[in-house]
Amino acid sequence: MGRAFEYRKARKLKRWGTMAKTFTKLAKEIIIAVKAAGPDPHSNSKLRVLMQNAKAASMPKENVERAIKKATSKDQTDYKEMVYEGYGPNGIAILVETATDNPTRTVANVRSYFNKFGGSLGTSGSVAFMFEHKCYFKVNQKEGLDLEELELEMIDYGVSEIFVDDDNVINIYGEFENFGQIQKYLEENNFEIVSADFERIPTDTKNLTKDEYVALGKLLDKLEEDEDVNNVYHTIGNQDELVDEE
Repeated sequence: MGRAFEYRKARKLKRWGTMAKTFTKLAKEIIIAVKAAGPDPHSNSKLRVLMQNAKAASMPKENVERAIKKATSKDQTDYKEMVYEGYGPNGIAILVETATDNPTRTVANVRSYFNKFGGSLGTSGSVAFMFEHKCYFKVNQKEGLDLEELELEMIDYGVSEIFVDDDNVINIYGEFENFGQIQKYLEENNFEIVSADFERIPTDTKNLTKDEYVALGKLLDKLEEDEDVNNVYHTIGNQDELVDEE
């Protein structure tokens, strides 16, 4: 489950293209977190982990401080987190997560991308059921740690999978709603959290031919380039599994 999607996140980061896109996404998330629970990371657990994410992404400290300051300003517009669902060419399900200060603009843009590139925007719930909503944490190794024992202990906290990735960092996947209690466990047990986020993992995927993938890629690229879009999820199989047309 988690292992297969490590490659997806790497590809997604590559397609963000510039660090500016990453920093913009993180700044929005920080503003939303501060508006929800205040600017003090000691009492705001979501802000605390977002600051770790910013550090992992090499986001300058002054950018983080600027986002926190903006969130506390009475002139700062609220961002709304909106999810859009639809289908791309060849029946591929697509789910788009956005953070926007203008939902009217955002939905119009998203609809236009689907229409232009052979897809169709659906209604709420039309494809969400095809994805499992998970949270995940990346934490540094601890000397003498037994991963099997850790996984057994964390099952009660909603953890479904633990593994070590190619960078020798521990990856922990759990249920979306258990994000808070998993974070609390890791902090109370002195794990150094490198980053944390959420992932929507398709319960089934479909392989495409190379030509089909190129056509769909135009839609995915356009969605991911939009400044209001945070994440794009889909039901395409791994790129390694693209099949040649007969």
